[in-house]
Amino acid sequence: MKDELNLLKKDKARLKELQYLVEMEEWITEEYEANYERLRLEGGHALSPEVKRQGLLQVLMYFRKMREVAETVTETEVKLTLPEQTSPKGNKFTIEGVVDIIREKDSTTMYDVKTHDADYVKANKEDYIDQLNVYTHIWQNLRNETLNGTAIIATQFPRTLKKAIDADEEEKLIRELEKWNPVIPIPFSQEKVEDTINKFACVVDRIENREFHPPSVDELQERIKGTKQRFATRVCRNCDARFSCDAYREYAQKSSSFSGGFAQYINDLGNSDEVENFTNTNAFETPPPNDINDLI
Repeated sequence: MKDELNLLKKDKARLKELQYLVEMEEWITEEYEANYERLRLEGGHALSPEVKRQGLLQVLMYFRKMREVAETVTETEVKLTLPEQTSPKGNKFTIEGVVDIIREKDSTTMYDVKTHDADYVKANKEDYIDQLNVYTHIWQNLRNETLNGTAIIATQFPRTLKKAIDADEEEKLIRELEKWNPVIPIPFSQEKVEDTINKFACVVDRIENREFHPPSVDELQERIKGTKQRFATRVCRNCDARFSCDAYREYAQKSSSFSGGFAQYINDLGNSDEVENFTNTNAFETPPPNDINDLI
């Protein structure tokens, strides 16, 4: 009898847990839709149904995988500001960032959520170290609060996990979720903060002086660390200014894929998935509200 009661308690606990997960995912979906409509109305930009679906899946999978982190975040979207900075050429600028904070007993960890893939983050850690070093400097020196660790949460799916989601195979999905590790610890060093701020300052000077020099054709052809893609594919194909860029034009003319001359070059809207998403944007959706007040 005692064993049966224990089993009954376990079944009830499991049922309660499943009910909680269902309710949370329903809430996440509703909030995602509401936030999307607010951003669409405020910014005037829409997403195709597939791109929107992929965004929601990233949020849902993040909750499933990172539930412990998600439920223990004590401060979300904390705005960090380093004001009144001056560049070498006298330009004033401010560095700002947004992070999530988790406090557990005597430990505080800073998380920066990125829509990048984990392999790319691991292969290009220096880029993230520079950014988080500045955030750490702001947190510890300007806010006078101790920080015990920093990490990037890379929400983009590994290819194997994406295949499991698309195949809708629950067992395979569970296995791939277990293998997926989107949290990448990032070491921080206060010694590098000054150099990082100086890098920002030099970029500000170049922007103010309108020095917009594209990378060379050789750089466009290089593979980006942590990916199998060339710089031109990963970066330039997502740049709206590529058609007026001398380096990209030269790269395209040398590419064997551009055999149709100028007409093919100017009509290149990206890979087939990007073209389909662009074409289908809003095509199959129910007309959304036209006034942001309708969402309140």
